[in-house]
Amino acid sequence: MTTPTAPTAPRTGSPRLVALVAQREITTRLRSKSFLISTGILLLVVLGGIIFSSIASANAEDPKVAVTDASVLAGVEGLEPVPVASVEEAEQLVRDGDVDAAVLPDASSPVGLKIVGDTDVPLGLINLLSVTPPVELLDPDPISGGLAYLVAFAFGIVFLTVGMTFGPTIAQSVVEEKSTRVVEILLAAVPTRVLFTGKVLGTSVLAFGQIALIAAMAILGLTVTGQDELLVGLGAPVVWFVAFFVIGFVMLASLFAATGAMVSRQEDIGSTTTPVMMLVMIPYFLVIFFNDNPLVVAIMSYVPFSAPVAMPLRLFLGTAEWWEPLLSLGVLAAATVGLIAVGVRIYENSLLRLGARVSWREAVASR
Repeated sequence: MTTPTAPTAPRTGSPRLVALVAQREITTRLRSKSFLISTGILLLVVLGGIIFSSIASANAEDPKVAVTDASVLAGVEGLEPVPVASVEEAEQLVRDGDVDAAVLPDASSPVGLKIVGDTDVPLGLINLLSVTPPVELLDPDPISGGLAYLVAFAFGIVFLTVGMTFGPTIAQSVVEEKSTRVVEILLAAVPTRVLFTGKVLGTSVLAFGQIALIAAMAILGLTVTGQDELLVGLGAPVVWFVAFFVIGFVMLASLFAATGAMVSRQEDIGSTTTPVMMLVMIPYFLVIFFNDNPLVVAIMSYVPFSAPVAMPLRLFLGTAEWWEPLLSLGVLAAATVGLIAVGVRIYENSLLRLGARVSWREAVASR
């Protein structure tokens, strides 16, 4: 069967045509109630997460500690002493779970005390009761492991959520136009590459707008809850994250548009877009799970699909040299240009082929 070819449209006025296609994509999406509702829910989740973390940290209860002599905890902050009459009573409270631990006299201990717990003792209890000399760090690292994980998770979940929301959306849009033969009408007015560019640009603008709303909501939440120090520390990394996100999302949008053109039915989209989803999800999980491994994070910061998460994380942790984000951004930009070229070829070779799924060989073959 002869494959139909796209009509040859005039190349003059291509920027205007690209803008018209992009405007059509944006308008169509903004009229969708599901898109507006999902965006609102995402913003509420971001704000709710910030408020919840602030409330949880403010309302965290001090560990309850049973003592036969309350004076042993005099001057120790962060503990709630529970006076008891005997060692046996203290141990029973520990067994019953009424207290987190007990601090009891012990003649054999160098400090005259021992800590009694059931299956464990509260984290940091030993440090609170210990006497240690002053510590001075010549190269201090103020970032805790827990905070590093939260920052990695925040960058990762934003990139993954937006990518997995708008990526399949652009693929579904391509398939819908293809299955309803609307694409033939569109190609009579604009060249294939203009249609491809406009769809990618329109979807990207929507994604960038959503990121801007998320950033504004996060800034508002952190400011209202008094977490200004974290906001200041995230300043430069967030700016770099936006730069990486812009280029990285254009790369993803191009791949989703191309793989969407390879099928003619909505139920077949997963067969071609799954590889793209895996290319995003696998590096994302690697960065999240190995956020405390400098070597893995350093490698991932130069992998195009994970660099938008890994490099801003390294900048937040202070483990990246000044030139590394520039090099990583260059690698991402080069990969994006190459993958856009591949995406355009797949899109052109597949868009007007109806029926069975277009094979990868046919999609990337030279015309």
